Amino acid sequence: MELQAHSPWNHPSMAAGDQPGRIREAFRRHFGEPSLVVRSPGRVNLIGEHTDYNLGFALPGAVDRAIWFAVSPRRDRFCRFCSVDLNDSLIVNLDKLSRSETRWANYLLGIYAQLAAEGKNAVPGVDCTFGGDIPIASGMSSSAALECGLAFALNTLFGLRMDPVALAGLCQRAENRFVGVDCGIMDPFAALLGRKDHLIRLDCRTHDFEHVPFTRPDIRIVLCDSQVQRSLWNSEYNVRHAECEVGVTVLAEAYPEVWSLRDATPDMVEAVRDHLDRMDHLLYRRCRYVVGENRRVLEACEALQRDDLKTVGALMNATHAGLRDDYEVSCPELDILAEAAMDVPGVLGSRMMGGGFGGCTINLVEETALDRFRETMAAVFRDRLGKSPVMHICCIDDGTTEET
Repeated sequence: MELQAHSPWNHPSMAAGDQPGRIREAFRRHFGEPSLVVRSPGRVNLIGEHTDYNLGFALPGAVDRAIWFAVSPRRDRFCRFCSVDLNDSLIVNLDKLSRSETRWANYLLGIYAQLAAEGKNAVPGVDCTFGGDIPIASGMSSSAALECGLAFALNTLFGLRMDPVALAGLCQRAENRFVGVDCGIMDPFAALLGRKDHLIRLDCRTHDFEHVPFTRPDIRIVLCDSQVQRSLWNSEYNVRHAECEVGVTVLAEAYPEVWSLRDATPDMVEAVRDHLDRMDHLLYRRCRYVVGENRRVLEACEALQRDDLKTVGALMNATHAGLRDDYEVSCPELDILAEAAMDVPGVLGSRMMGGGFGGCTINLVEETALDRFRETMAAVFRDRLGKSPVMHICCIDDGTTEET
């Protein structure tokens, strides 16, 4: 949730700076010495898009871009929040909690609202400054980083005794019920349970997970930012969720064992295609994408176990085609970036990442091809999109932690 400018070729060593020091100093100027400093990361998702709210599988990881929070407890029911990067602030009475016209604030207020809804309505207020280096509206889930950072801080300061999985569920419910986005568990789960040099094989129904090593130094994760600003509030993100629920209803009539698209197979979707088409000609394509994407995640996990990143890349390419053609959440800029990247020698895979309608593409690039990739994509940005290039090299890092 910040508007800080980034280099067109943004390596983590250039992006990080002294972020915790900057946020701590801002706290001192406003409130005194903080009791706690928390780092809450963004995330990438190698594969498994729009599967989480369909209770399927995903393969995310926390990254070395984050939001830092400096926090101290108060003895009353007021919160004073200060967004350092946006130069904006808000004072809130928790006993009169309601949605705010200040959009960034709703991610924070949603945590308090959900705690109250779950019986923890005596949690005191805090003083809080925050800011970081996650590019907003890029698909790196700055919203989950905001939610998870505050939830982690409240859990630590007030001894709420919630484990990371429970905190992830709290953050998801806050975004569903207070912010109004029908997101799944993946984003807060990755932010809270990420591990350096590991992706997370996540079962979004059971919340079972496994840390999968991702330690190839010769392969880099590079994001290309389309700079198309999308908002899940006025996009069709929630519409896709609703379409999937209708598809499940149709499938369950023929196959009672289907409780979510996670339970369906390609053969089942084909068998009810006529019924789906009679209700809405888009339903078949939505279901076909989600069922296929769940299979691609599992295949990608198996490929990673045998160190077969070429197969992982091919699966990523197939995911982009499905998101573009069947799920229809891409946009022309993302398609141009993904298709151009696929043609660069040394790029193993490329696809749009995140909710869609803008944001970034995620690319697996061989280290030896980085310069060629940069030059090619910079030309695509300039010549085909008419924009200055914005690219980020990301490393897989730890999840939300207390800074010392």
